[in-house]
Amino acid sequence: MSIAEMEIKKFEKTGCAENDVFYQAMEEVIYSIAPLLESDVKYTKNAVLERLIVPDRIIKFKVTWFDDNQNIKVNTGYRVQFNNALGPYKGGLRFHPSVNEGILKFLGFEQILKNSLTGLALGGAKGGSDFDPKGKSDFEVMKFCSAFMTELHKYIGPRIDIPAGDIGVGAREIGFLFGEYKKITSSYEGVLTGKPFMFGGSLMRPEATGYGVVYFTERMLELEKKEPLKGKICTVSGSGNVALHAIEKLQQIGAITVSCSDSSGTLYDPRGVDIVLLKELKLVNRGSLTEYLKTYPDAKYIPTSDYPEGGHAVWNIPCYAAFPCATQNELTEIDAQNLIKNGCVSVSEGANMPSTAQATNLFLYNKICFAPAKAANAGGVVVSSFEMSQNAAMARWTFEEVDEKLKITMQQICTRVALTAKDYGVEGNYVDGANIAGFKKVADAMMAEGI
Repeated sequence: MSIAEMEIKKFEKTGCAENDVFYQAMEEVIYSIAPLLESDVKYTKNAVLERLIVPDRIIKFKVTWFDDNQNIKVNTGYRVQFNNALGPYKGGLRFHPSVNEGILKFLGFEQILKNSLTGLALGGAKGGSDFDPKGKSDFEVMKFCSAFMTELHKYIGPRIDIPAGDIGVGAREIGFLFGEYKKITSSYEGVLTGKPFMFGGSLMRPEATGYGVVYFTERMLELEKKEPLKGKICTVSGSGNVALHAIEKLQQIGAITVSCSDSSGTLYDPRGVDIVLLKELKLVNRGSLTEYLKTYPDAKYIPTSDYPEGGHAVWNIPCYAAFPCATQNELTEIDAQNLIKNGCVSVSEGANMPSTAQATNLFLYNKICFAPAKAANAGGVVVSSFEMSQNAAMARWTFEEVDEKLKITMQQICTRVALTAKDYGVEGNYVDGANIAGFKKVADAMMAEGI
């Protein structure tokens, strides 16, 4: 039995469905870091894995608020403070009906390694609630955010835990959360990132993850001696913040981005999607992608129901590079087979673990340039750290300054991952390179501080 198998056997599935995605992430990491565990016994001797996969604490609380009709509503709030060996806890808040403890454990675990890869002094955490902002008025969202922060403020601080946004938590929600934190504490401090610019937010935070995944991909293709993205067909899934800004940056560098998607289906425009219209539809009007067809009737909207067998239309479009930017496990084995069959050269994860384990293995086996989420979508936390620096110094950086710093940092992450993979005998495997590099830094810090 290999050392990875022995470690995994210690952490057999609990049978709880909501922990499956956490187990998937943990299993991937353990197999990836096997070369490190085999080359240095200190990591198993010091039980680093056993200590790393158990959160420092999981905070769960009731959130009670009034809707517009003065009905009392009750939701559940969470904060998973996973590991602070490298710095204060850092990770987003997600407001979505699917939120539960298992999903947040998965996201928090991934955040530890992602933050480690940035080279910044940040630990890993994640939080949120099963509250759904969709269909709620601004007043209802404000009332919920106030009630949520009334509980959360007890556990966060600029040197303790600095939450940010995630799915369902944009500038509006962060603004309401920050306003309530100030009322409760009478303190104006950088306790949240992703704030509106007028009270401490950083320019380019909305663009950060989408731009960052493109910068990472450019560097990966360069290192792997592949043709650049300019003039190439690219497919993107999702139509949220990450997807829209990935499309925007791809078009800025001359790529032809032909798709995006939502929960109901896929929009396909072979001429290249109109990013200005998409941003108006999704970020301003919060409408459906089907409205795109009113302006461009020659485009296609393919309903999800047309692909009932585990595949998705967005990944059946021939492309040079694919960017899954929607949600976890959206890209299946069938999708991977279709991408490979259609000549895809590069897959870069903009969402958190959007590829299933089977899909990932197919990409690696077929030598596809595959950029895993914990490295490729680190742009958000990178710019969040820039916001923390600006808050601490009471400074403001220009858009161009932040963009250049982001590009340099994402290129450095990519290079570090590639070199680590080469050092441990898995050259070209960015999954193993990212997991080994991220784990090693956290593990060494954990051992240095004792137990």
